[in-house]
Amino acid sequence: MIPLFKVAMSESAPAAVAEVVGSGQIGQGAKVAAFERALGERIGNPRVATVNSGTSGLHLALHMVAASGDDEGEVLSTPLTMEATNWTILANRLRIKWVDVDPATLNVDLDDLARKISPRTRAIVVVHFAGYPVDLGRLAKILDEAEATFGFRPVVIEDCAHAWGATYQGGRMGTHGNVAVYSFQAIKHLTTADGGALVLPDDELHERATLLRWFGISRGADRLRNPPDVAEWGYKFHMTDINAAMGLANLDWSEEVVARHRANAAHYDRELAGVPGLELTERAADRESSFWIYPVKVEDRAGFMKRMDEAQIMVSNVHERNDTHTCVRRYATLLPGLDRVAERVVCLPVGWWVTEEQRAHIVETVRRGW
Repeated sequence: MIPLFKVAMSESAPAAVAEVVGSGQIGQGAKVAAFERALGERIGNPRVATVNSGTSGLHLALHMVAASGDDEGEVLSTPLTMEATNWTILANRLRIKWVDVDPATLNVDLDDLARKISPRTRAIVVVHFAGYPVDLGRLAKILDEAEATFGFRPVVIEDCAHAWGATYQGGRMGTHGNVAVYSFQAIKHLTTADGGALVLPDDELHERATLLRWFGISRGADRLRNPPDVAEWGYKFHMTDINAAMGLANLDWSEEVVARHRANAAHYDRELAGVPGLELTERAADRESSFWIYPVKVEDRAGFMKRMDEAQIMVSNVHERNDTHTCVRRYATLLPGLDRVAERVVCLPVGWWVTEEQRAHIVETVRRGW
């Protein structure tokens, strides 16, 4: 079976982790600081605060920019994502306001988003689905219009769980003036076994994030001789040196990992264009996807998946629409764009492990029909 996911672990990672484990200093320390510096250099923004998961990063970001104690506060978000994106909204006691999905990109429909901004909007969460960046330039113009209309500018949180290495107008995610949250979970392009990072647009948010990820207490404080006052309570969301050592060991190789995902995706783009019953997603010249997954839209998804399974090719839709879960039924709304694609999306193996022979087999299988 050609797998849909596989852990990308460099040869040097086990020794790097073993060194930390043997050092006796395994919590947040020098390795975390080094990993944050390296991430900042790679992304192009030094304001990086690592956390123990991408979900923790989203939770902390929403806490900082959106939580107000107002039960009517709303966060605009997409239902086509991992549930973690939206459950962090609920965890902050905020209401979800669903934004429709653009069938061409599988990202949020920016026309629908513009219509749904209101005085109750506390934040906007956008997901770069499959690693394909949202049109951040157009989103900025929508925020300009909202600011002129309502007198405030909603903060945007970019869920970059799929998007390590993706670029918009030449810049990586985290360099466009928004809060960006990466995931380094086990099967991401860059893994720390589990972990994540917030990339912040200003020094104030960066300083708050570094405090609030560890109870609101500075890691540099002398808690025995001079106990610090906690001005703002926080969480236990920090990363450990064990995870950071793995991340540092995997960081350089992650660039090759993304490059191989892109090469396989480019092959599919060429070879699957025009296949009856199958539609590719959008490709725009001003952005470059990381292709964490390779989604296509097919007719008769059940038949397609059965045919792939018979050919020993693992496929999946990866993420179910979130808006149909019982726990969010109260937020239900009409989402015609999502309705048009929700039962058609399926993802093909595109990762670094897929060989030329395997991707040829995948293309041939798809072309034969289902």
